[in-house]
Amino acid sequence: MSSAIEARDVRRSYGERAALDGFTLDVPTGSVFGVLGPNGSGKSTFVALVAGAERPPGGRLTILGEVPHPRLRARVGTVFQENASDPLMSPREYLLFAATLFGMGGAATRRRAEELLERFGLASRAKDPISTLSGGMRRRLEAARALLHRPELLLLDEPTTGVDPEERRLLWETVRAERGGATVLLATNDLHEADEVCDLVAFVEAGRVVASGAPAELKRDLRRQTVRVELTEADPGIVERIAAEAGPGRVTALDGELVVMTDDAAALVPRLFAAAGPAIRGLRIEDASLEDAYFQYIQRRAEAVR
Repeated sequence: MSSAIEARDVRRSYGERAALDGFTLDVPTGSVFGVLGPNGSGKSTFVALVAGAERPPGGRLTILGEVPHPRLRARVGTVFQENASDPLMSPREYLLFAATLFGMGGAATRRRAEELLERFGLASRAKDPISTLSGGMRRRLEAARALLHRPELLLLDEPTTGVDPEERRLLWETVRAERGGATVLLATNDLHEADEVCDLVAFVEAGRVVASGAPAELKRDLRRQTVRVELTEADPGIVERIAAEAGPGRVTALDGELVVMTDDAAALVPRLFAAAGPAIRGLRIEDASLEDAYFQYIQRRAEAVR
């Protein structure tokens, strides 16, 4: 399978801080590929490098089969983290203005703009100032602008941050319907979203790709279930007793919970209550998720570095 993006040992620094430090990745043509990592991991730096069609200071990068050069930007559509629209424009004006930047014009372009406004549920607000649109509507408008020229590569940098689940569903349904055969590169720290929409994902930490593959493949190596334990207080002694019952490398602290990986939750849970019953406020059992895979891989890398 050909690659829409191929990165080999890409490096980029801002002063003394290495934003990309040996970043290596292949994004297959036609895929929806998620780059997942926390803020500061390097995912947005990589998206910006591709969006700008820039040659990296170190390593090798090809985009749509070519070395980076400015003309490639006409084949790429980008939704950045921050909205780029002028709040004083209307959605229709914004799309037609964006079209001129891609050398588009005429009746066909106007029809395309109207079609996208309709598809993204913005037709009834086409003449209103963008400043009056909701946050979700503005994100949909950004997606419409990125798809206007029918790009071969669509870059989405945290496109649904701050929008509600219904807005997220609508945006993704429309993007999937409108992208045609375009490759989609999604940068996000929302692992649940990536699990739902991506064919392939890469986990990124400290400017490097830690692991990559289909979500199902990355979850397959995990123990089959996750036990999430909410404690009444963060007592190190209680955490140690739970870790002793779960076994080495099976417990991760996340968002005020202990995430325990196990292949037999039914057998483990009674032992957890026996070891720390009064300190357990709540407990639930889930099948292993992409989030669990992510934190297991990141934990392995952290331990290797130590």
